[in-house]
Amino acid sequence: MIVIDGETLKIEEVVAVARNFEEVSVSKEAYARVKKSKEYVEKILASGKAVYGITTGVGELANTRITPEESKKLQLNLIRSHATGVGKPFPEDVVRGIILLRANALAKGYSGVRKEVIDLLVTLLNEKIVPYIPSQGSVGASGDLAPLAHLALVLIGEGECIVDGKRVNSIEVFNKKGIKPITLMPKEGLALINGTQVMASIGCLVVSEAECLMKNAQIAGAMSLEALKGTAKAMDPKIHSLRPYSGQIKVASNIRKLVKNSEIIASHKNCEKVQDAYTLRCIPQVYGAIIDVIEYARKVIQTEINSATDNPLIFPDEEEVISGGNFHGEPLAFAMDFLGIALSEIANISERTIDRLVNPHVSGLPAFLSKKSGLNSGFMISQYTAASLVSENKVLAFPSSVDSIPTSAGQEDHVSMGTISARNAWKIIKNVEYVLSIEMMCAAQGIDFFKEKSGTGTGVSHGLIRKYVKHTDDDRILYKDVEKIKKLIISGEIVDKVEERIGKL
Repeated sequence: MIVIDGETLKIEEVVAVARNFEEVSVSKEAYARVKKSKEYVEKILASGKAVYGITTGVGELANTRITPEESKKLQLNLIRSHATGVGKPFPEDVVRGIILLRANALAKGYSGVRKEVIDLLVTLLNEKIVPYIPSQGSVGASGDLAPLAHLALVLIGEGECIVDGKRVNSIEVFNKKGIKPITLMPKEGLALINGTQVMASIGCLVVSEAECLMKNAQIAGAMSLEALKGTAKAMDPKIHSLRPYSGQIKVASNIRKLVKNSEIIASHKNCEKVQDAYTLRCIPQVYGAIIDVIEYARKVIQTEINSATDNPLIFPDEEEVISGGNFHGEPLAFAMDFLGIALSEIANISERTIDRLVNPHVSGLPAFLSKKSGLNSGFMISQYTAASLVSENKVLAFPSSVDSIPTSAGQEDHVSMGTISARNAWKIIKNVEYVLSIEMMCAAQGIDFFKEKSGTGTGVSHGLIRKYVKHTDDDRILYKDVEKIKKLIISGEIVDKVEERIGKL
């Protein structure tokens, strides 16, 4: 059970709820803050004071006064008018992350909503109800308005849910489960749609995947180092102590552990080759820098998921309502753009390594890793696929945060495009998973040509890959092998088995 309080939610808990269906509850302390915040909203309504989104319109209409009864109607109108998302719906894990993060933000107690609103969000999670939320339409300020409006539509019984892959009216789903939709009170509609929870949900999942992927990238790199008869000398700690980036030092140490006791590397210790290509020699420098970027993104996301990001914010103790800009997604936009760029570099190095593995002019291995090349194409076209994915990533890695198109008649004259940044980082990581799968497949084939034993860590990864994917003598369909290795990567099975043997990477 994950207990949310608006203050202490962790990325790992978001992933547990999003993907492992961990149940959720709300702390008593959070409920107390929520109650106090809502009571102050009632006090404002009674006073007739002009407060944005409560007794006034929103956006360009912020100077238009409305009555308490009109305020209720305003909340409903906001949800209906803002639900303009288009495109394919977000997958279930992203949607569950969005719901959890929205509930957690409201539980901070600065949004002026009733506990019933938060309770219904939690019910969606615990009842495994999946709202239909289109993936396109957010500019990342005032938060993720359009997609969050689709979530809010479900809460009022007017939206749609995904059931067995089909769109079903949410009220039908509610009726089957005995759930009642809510009637929005003043401030509640605005509180539900102002926020960064869509980009933050994607960010949590991408950061979690990136951390696992980065370990797999180092394992793949170590296997390639062996297959290409590289040297571990470039991993010497003396080198890396002179440029002490934490990621770089960590990767060099991991590669040393992975290839420790490698008879393959030892067999050509005294060969005439002076140094390896950059794709092998600079693994610590490049992959280390990527680790540092992932850590930066983690810090940003971790801060964001425990933040109050709607507008205006309610401060009942000070009896104050302040309009600000916490809904602006710029911190996440930068982090997701940076992360997408960094993840693209994994594939860039991996594809170049694949090319070296299949190229007999530099590998010292059979052409295209096939002893019967000519009659067989071997792994030739695998490199083509990797090159295609790398090229696609170059387009996706262009920073969305450098763009801004004014909205709401110029009132919202700078936006983050952070949700596009997050979606692109998400697409990039899926492409990288395939490129690394191809590298592992090719590296395992290359290692097969040696009689000598692999290193302590690479021996484990090579053995596990061979458990699922056989050595290729004659041409066969390879896409199924790539998919099998990809499953080993994303499940964490390769990392788990290797770490059991050599310790944490």
